[in-house]
Amino acid sequence: MTKEQQQESSESRQKKPPEKKILAKGEFLALIREAHWEYAVRVNANGAAIIVAVTDDQKLVLVEQYRIPCHARTIELPAGIAGDSSAIAGEALAETARRELLEETGYSAAHVELLTSGAASSGLSSEIVTLFRATGLSRAGTGGGHEGEGITVHEVPIAEAHDWLAAKTRSGFLVDPKIYAALYFILHRSNRRKEALIDSDF
Repeated sequence: MTKEQQQESSESRQKKPPEKKILAKGEFLALIREAHWEYAVRVNANGAAIIVAVTDDQKLVLVEQYRIPCHARTIELPAGIAGDSSAIAGEALAETARRELLEETGYSAAHVELLTSGAASSGLSSEIVTLFRATGLSRAGTGGGHEGEGITVHEVPIAEAHDWLAAKTRSGFLVDPKIYAALYFILHRSNRRKEALIDSDF
């Protein structure tokens, strides 16, 4: 490293991070300006869990509800926020996944497996979402979410999911693209198992 490069590196370390300014703050969200960027932050939350729940007979569990920001009914994966109230402060994301699955769909999961984690919408929000696969499902409640959410639960055969989602889109529903990521993980895992079985035959 040249002296010029060393100096540039030292100067970059000494630079103060851009100041964050709270433009507005509500019960659940805050609007932040940092440098030239404005973005949303969830208040008191420490992450979001999204659940890829698959029944023993290979059906993907989805939820339907009306979303006020979009003014439309949506088809989504079950999901929820970790630590956004004092009652669940410090809750682990895997536990959030179990809790939200039960609240929204009425299903309890025997197994919860981490799939991946990443930004939900990196240009709009600081939120990081984590996808979990839930299996060993058993009915433990009625689901439907909290009062006022009006959640409808759908169990869609994985083999028919693409056609089912396309039909919902044609009917005017907004389909969350993360569902297609869920199908990738389901089918990718299934293909890997098939390859392992084939290899074991030789």
